[in-house]
Amino acid sequence: MSGIDPIVLFFLLGLVAGLMRSDLRLPAAIYEFLTVVLLLAIGLKGGVELSRQSLGLLAPQMLAVVVMGLVLPLIAFPVLRHAGRFKRADAASIAAHYGSVSVGTYAVVVAYLASQGVTFEAYMPLFVVLLEVPAILVGIVLARGVTRSTQWGPLAHEVFLGKGVVLLAGGLVIGWIAGVDGVESIKPLFFDLFKGVLALFLLEMGLIVASQFADLRRYGLFLVGFAIAFPLFAAGIGAGLGWMLGLSLGGTVVLATLAASASYIAVPAAMRLTVPEANPALSLSASLGVTFPFNILVGIPLYHALARHLYRVGG
Repeated sequence: MSGIDPIVLFFLLGLVAGLMRSDLRLPAAIYEFLTVVLLLAIGLKGGVELSRQSLGLLAPQMLAVVVMGLVLPLIAFPVLRHAGRFKRADAASIAAHYGSVSVGTYAVVVAYLASQGVTFEAYMPLFVVLLEVPAILVGIVLARGVTRSTQWGPLAHEVFLGKGVVLLAGGLVIGWIAGVDGVESIKPLFFDLFKGVLALFLLEMGLIVASQFADLRRYGLFLVGFAIAFPLFAAGIGAGLGWMLGLSLGGTVVLATLAASASYIAVPAAMRLTVPEANPALSLSASLGVTFPFNILVGIPLYHALARHLYRVGG
């Protein structure tokens, strides 16, 4: 057990405690605080690195990542609609979740790579922000198409001014403007304590995942299979894209992990507003109950091995 990262063990503690019906819970305000710190920390780290980069040089990579965010839900939708026989709204909602990203999973892959001594492009938080939005728009179009009744104002507000996007983008801008020297005074909270904050966040996530298991039993094996198989497929796309874009080995692992992750913050909020007829239990049971723990416990090391294989074969 000594080789297991402590943050994974915190997740397992929460998962086991939840399954055993323990009364362990983090206060809602504490969980909210941890989420805010994580999102800002991720954004700040990316922003500091962006201050050293030329956005013009990053433009091709940014465009490619956005295209990936558009394509993944388009692939997931027909699988869910025809093979899974889900209603149109439910299939579109689940597809949108799997085209977007999990900030929690991103934080874990960053910690994993640090523990392995693997470096990666520090502007990766920019990709996290870019991947939050496209899948939401695709999901809405898949669910009902674009009509005169589409409420673009409330939708844009929910998508672009949701908590996750505001904190990530805000952290990026602050880090970009302040630069390395400017963030030195806030480094103890946002950088030095990052892994400790992540451990507590994953403790609560384990408790939340445990609460989703009843829904998984209700909705059957297909949803469970999809929640494992599609992330593996998407990770292949992400790893291949990272290799083609010339990212480092670590950057390719991160992009593969982002592609394999599924949203449980931004997309549920947007779908609740724009596709209220979709059953949120389906999406959250899959993304939180299966995909999140699969990625944390098994997926990330697999994506690391996949990236190593790509770089050995492709040079």
